[in-house]
Amino acid sequence: PDVGVDCRYGLNGPVVFQPRVLSTTYRLFNTIPFCSVCILFDKIEPLAVIKRVLWNRSDFVVVRWIIRLSKCMSGKRSRSFKCAVHHRDREVSSENDFHVLLEEPPLFRRMVQIIADEFLTEERDRKYYADNYTCYPPPFFILFITVVELGFFSYYTISNGEINPSGPVPIDSVFIYRPDKRLELWRFFFYMVLHAGWLHLLFNLLVQLLVGLPLEMVHGSLRIGTVYMAGVLAGSLGTSVFDTDVYLVGASGGVYALLAAHLANVLLNYSNMEFGTVRLVGIFVVASADVGFAVYDRYAAETLGPPVSYVAHLTGALAGLTIGLLVLKNFEQKLHEQLIWWVALGVYAACTIFAIIFNLCADTFDP
Repeated sequence: PDVGVDCRYGLNGPVVFQPRVLSTTYRLFNTIPFCSVCILFDKIEPLAVIKRVLWNRSDFVVVRWIIRLSKCMSGKRSRSFKCAVHHRDREVSSENDFHVLLEEPPLFRRMVQIIADEFLTEERDRKYYADNYTCYPPPFFILFITVVELGFFSYYTISNGEINPSGPVPIDSVFIYRPDKRLELWRFFFYMVLHAGWLHLLFNLLVQLLVGLPLEMVHGSLRIGTVYMAGVLAGSLGTSVFDTDVYLVGASGGVYALLAAHLANVLLNYSNMEFGTVRLVGIFVVASADVGFAVYDRYAAETLGPPVSYVAHLTGALAGLTIGLLVLKNFEQKLHEQLIWWVALGVYAACTIFAIIFNLCADTFDP
């Protein structure tokens, strides 16, 4: 960016960073504002920048170093920088900017704007996302998982010849998590494709599509897939530790990870979001209703099959709170959030390692 130089050096007003036309003294002075930018955006030691200027006399050496630095900047901070440049002073001042030229956005652009308003907190972030989102690559992860879960439910429903709101549970499936088969590691993940009745399936699919799909459009398939699968793994590991005599089916671990990740975003940016109270209440009501039904089905309802755990809801939510803070995009990262990042990483790593050690050391379950 342009920087101001003191007029006593013979320059007036903002000038472009051009070390070729400045002496070493001028280059050193001109580097100071850039050092401040480094501190804010990439935590680069300012002394390293100054040494680069003093030790190198070749033309454009600083410019080349800045270019390399910009390529090494993290995705979060580079997005923040682009957003700040594109939306300086929260206004669009260029007559060539297409915000001004488009009076009536198309249907797709309206949908993107709605998603930005719902899942992003800062006005500049919303504007930047709405202007640049192209749906390429498309959000395929949530759609793929939804189709797979629906297909498995249809297959087992047709095979059993019956369907009801809370069953039947395909206890003989090779995918269901069973405590007596904990050494079959794929069960810790693939139990998510099975569901205990159409009501269980319906809730998970609705949340995946209404929350997971917009989140994937904002943050990308890889990030949302990571959060989702981390919730699935946390669900089975948590069940193996805290509810050791139950079977486990359903994608509730991944679904609650998505809900918790969105909830964490709302809580961290509560003051900047419109209708923050309504959003919080809505998330809590939906989550509480489903957890309450799962607890009732676990302890109060009379079922012919083995009990099904509700712990996956809680441990999946914990995974969403931690992994969500780690991998989801933050368009405007603040310095204090780095501490939260490390705390979240430590919590998830500690819980996962403990659960793995517990399963390795626990006695084999006798059904």
